[in-house]
Amino acid sequence: MSEKVDLRSLNLEECLTFVKSLGWPSFRGKQIFSWVHQKGCSDFSAMTNLSKEQRIVLAEHAFLRTVTITDCQRSQKDETVKFLFSLADGQTIESVLMLFRQKDGHDRTTCCISSQTGCPLGCKFCGTGTLGAGRNLTVGELVGQVYAANQHCKEIGWPFLSNIVYMGMGEPLLNMTNVLKSLALFRHTEGQHLSGRHLTISTCGLVPQILALAEEENPPELAISLHAATDEKRSALMPVNRKYPLAELFAACSVYTNKTGRRITYEYAMFQGVNDSMEDAQQLISLLRGKLAHVNLIPANYLPQTGFYPSDSEMIKKFADKIEKSGLAVSIRYSRGQDIAAACGQLKAQKEQGR
Repeated sequence: MSEKVDLRSLNLEECLTFVKSLGWPSFRGKQIFSWVHQKGCSDFSAMTNLSKEQRIVLAEHAFLRTVTITDCQRSQKDETVKFLFSLADGQTIESVLMLFRQKDGHDRTTCCISSQTGCPLGCKFCGTGTLGAGRNLTVGELVGQVYAANQHCKEIGWPFLSNIVYMGMGEPLLNMTNVLKSLALFRHTEGQHLSGRHLTISTCGLVPQILALAEEENPPELAISLHAATDEKRSALMPVNRKYPLAELFAACSVYTNKTGRRITYEYAMFQGVNDSMEDAQQLISLLRGKLAHVNLIPANYLPQTGFYPSDSEMIKKFADKIEKSGLAVSIRYSRGQDIAAACGQLKAQKEQGR
């Protein structure tokens, strides 16, 4: 065996094949898989149902692709934690952990994870877009963010993750192979055992990948970063719209909802004087009327490098009221972690610029 294997990137079948190559019985593969993907193990020495000799052999032939927390900031205003992770090649990525208190006492935790170290799509309002294209994350780096977040939850007394959203740095559907494999690991009964309804992919609107996602046996929830309701305005904000304009995007979304029965969330970050007028609201209503849709209005985090300012709360409320009166489902996602640079790419950019 010439190269070491990243156990965090292996599904159960691959793990069974790996232990077979070591001359071990298949049940060892199941034990290792459970240690890695259910317990989030990051150290072979913790695998106590393997002998010391077996752990030595394992270390000779495999490794665990861990992500290292280099900065961890906890909001003083709300229950949000921002992680800056360093990777083996020196790159850095971000994740956000959020606690949502519930009246019934069954609090929920959500982790927003990154899929790339940068982003090539160049959305004008996005902090990650200022960092350049970067590279795709490996499966081990994708799941590593979640396992590190769960470990942090354990340390501070929060419940383990109930929801995972691919909504951090990068475009998840540009890293589709690794993202889909990580989703399968999160769903696995010997892993995190999360249902597809607790896993969400947010995309800028890559039409071929949305169509491919619709064919998945157990697809995740889908969120579309929309942010404008006309081609002219959306293309100015999001260059990807020039390749996949709204008509093509919504044709793909219709295929997705028809095949999966899932309602799509349309994310609409609101920028002052850009896309927050009553005319914008009416255009959004016209675009989504009759579709299986939920509108999620997002008061944008202010990023000085982009030049965009968040809409004020009164304008957002008027915008939401107009949409609701049209019969569309709408919610306002109040910004969290504003005091800890929680916007995508913001903390990484600050570190790289020495702020």
